[in-house]
Amino acid sequence: MTGSPLCGKKILFGITGGIAAYKSAHLARIFKGEGAEVWVCMTCAGTKFITPLTMETLTEREVLHELFPEKRMVGTRHITIAEWADVLVIAPATANILAKMRAGIADDLLTTLLLSTTAPIFVAPAMNTRMYDHPATRENMEILRARGVHFIDPGVGDLACGTVGVGRMAEPDEIAAVLRGFFQRASDLQGRKIVVTAGPTHEPLDPVRYLGNRSSGKMGYRIAEGAAARGGTVVLISGPSSLPDPPGVEIARVETAAQMKLAVDERFDEADAVIMAAAVADFRPTNPAEQKIKKRKATAAIKVEPTADILLGLGQRKKHQVLVGFSVETENLTEEAGRKLQEKNLDLVVANNPNLPGAGFGTDTNIALLIDREGKPTPTGKITKRALAELILDRIVLLLRS
Repeated sequence: MTGSPLCGKKILFGITGGIAAYKSAHLARIFKGEGAEVWVCMTCAGTKFITPLTMETLTEREVLHELFPEKRMVGTRHITIAEWADVLVIAPATANILAKMRAGIADDLLTTLLLSTTAPIFVAPAMNTRMYDHPATRENMEILRARGVHFIDPGVGDLACGTVGVGRMAEPDEIAAVLRGFFQRASDLQGRKIVVTAGPTHEPLDPVRYLGNRSSGKMGYRIAEGAAARGGTVVLISGPSSLPDPPGVEIARVETAAQMKLAVDERFDEADAVIMAAAVADFRPTNPAEQKIKKRKATAAIKVEPTADILLGLGQRKKHQVLVGFSVETENLTEEAGRKLQEKNLDLVVANNPNLPGAGFGTDTNIALLIDREGKPTPTGKITKRALAELILDRIVLLLRS
């Protein structure tokens, strides 16, 4: 397939020891069928699940699995191979390889290549739900993301142990689509200034309490990360969040809606696009207490006042900017999102209902409607927030070009 973004690319393909390795054969065929050069490197455990002969037959190239083979190539083996690659993909990526990557362990050829390469690294985790949700694995993934490793998030489905849950490796077609998108999008926001907001705002009641919401910031962080990967100059204005800083992104941290408004207003005139993914509080306490409110002295009611509508103000000010808003609704989703699109002069609104399974705050997935200026809703179905971020950025690229 000469028209594929993968055509002519050199893919170093790591396979580790998980049952999902059976999917690796299909993924290699996709890569080869689209004109990529594929060089497979397997861990010792990986060879127990799928044979090197299978992968050699599919890729028409010797499979690498020994750090010190009897017949070795001339030169420093791991450096020569690492310099060959345009991208390094590990599918499946076990909890073990993620832990080794985080620690910088190099005890076999694949882990040595991981330390030697300067190519982008993509990993497709595959493991039991308990292993995936273990604090050590979660921490390892957060640190690796902060270092710039790209994660192709696993799906929810039947696992080898007989249970159903998250940890099922992304399907080969999805992994290939991520790689196509990476090569195609690597520079489509080059020279563009992108402002993204993320997370909640905290409106203080007193020095220790606040009004807030359940937003984790994941959606905005994924958008900022994706925009930077496409070559954009990105500023992420983040409310309180425990997420690691996306690589290559300038971070501006705020707490209240007023602080977020100030930070956005300061950057708006020079921005090419503003994506307001933050869940900004609609109300704040009228008179925050200077001292902690004692429970025995608390009144039955808290007096509140509206916060400034940041999106409305931007819509009134905008000239050349592309402006994207989010609409979280529990009823009348399409109608309410369409109203916001028109009233606030948006170019695109991303609407979702947090009551739907897999679409709530703090999840790694979402179910959204993308509604453009013509009012046409495009449903996404249940997808990862990373995939949704790419769909939003695709729309922004088209809007900027037009």
